[in-house]
Amino acid sequence: MAIVTLTSDIGNQDFLIGAIKGQLLCMNSSFNIVDITHQLPPFNYSQAAYIIRNAVRNFPEFSFHIVLANLFDKIPEKLLLAVAGNQYIFCADNGLLSMIIEESPDVVIGLSLKSKEVNNVTQCISVIGKAIQDIQTGKDLREIGETDTKYREKNHLQPNLGEDWIEGQIIFIDHFENVTVNITREQFEKQRHGRKFQIRFRRDEMIERISESYADVPEGEKLALFNSGGYLEIAINKGNAAGLFGLQGYTEQSQNQYLQSRLLYQSIRVNFI
Repeated sequence: MAIVTLTSDIGNQDFLIGAIKGQLLCMNSSFNIVDITHQLPPFNYSQAAYIIRNAVRNFPEFSFHIVLANLFDKIPEKLLLAVAGNQYIFCADNGLLSMIIEESPDVVIGLSLKSKEVNNVTQCISVIGKAIQDIQTGKDLREIGETDTKYREKNHLQPNLGEDWIEGQIIFIDHFENVTVNITREQFEKQRHGRKFQIRFRRDEMIERISESYADVPEGEKLALFNSGGYLEIAINKGNAAGLFGLQGYTEQSQNQYLQSRLLYQSIRVNFI
């Protein structure tokens, strides 16, 4: 029984997610379809990559992961099938793949589309579903699509580094308004060199220690910890950090000169002393 995950920016307001699942089940009623999320914010590659990457790594090997995000960024000529970390990932050729896996994939196959005929999500699903079926029946990947296909790449959003500091961007705000920053524990410790630190953000707020859980501080107090994905998180015990401190998620559009003033609300700086 194949595990097939779905992640998208489609939302749950209309029929489309149901139609996609129905289409896949018509191809193979034994598919075990798992929703990751359908609430990816449109055009926010950094947040999409963070969510998908940290979900995919928890699935059994050789699961199939369908990513429907910014699918029609340009008129599509192909979809991508990548094998990375013993997982199959399907997505558009829009640069997101390189941000999800953060390294070179084992193989990338181009699934050809006839652009004039494929102009909606369900038609793309038919192409992906057929590829899954072919893999399940033992068909060689070289027979499924174009091997060693060239694909668009986007650089993964990395924190800025200085000798005595590291500055990250807010890549995700969860349901509880906890704030996730693109600084991993490994990056933090490598830059720290055993020194004391001050995590600083808006309104001169400061945190000087890493907690192990939300309950490490009294109710209503701010804290910093590394979450289950290994990323720095700013939170308030039983409170809403993003709302209280006016913090916002980073987007590529923030690089626009007219939106530079927003960067103060989208960045977290760690000073080492």
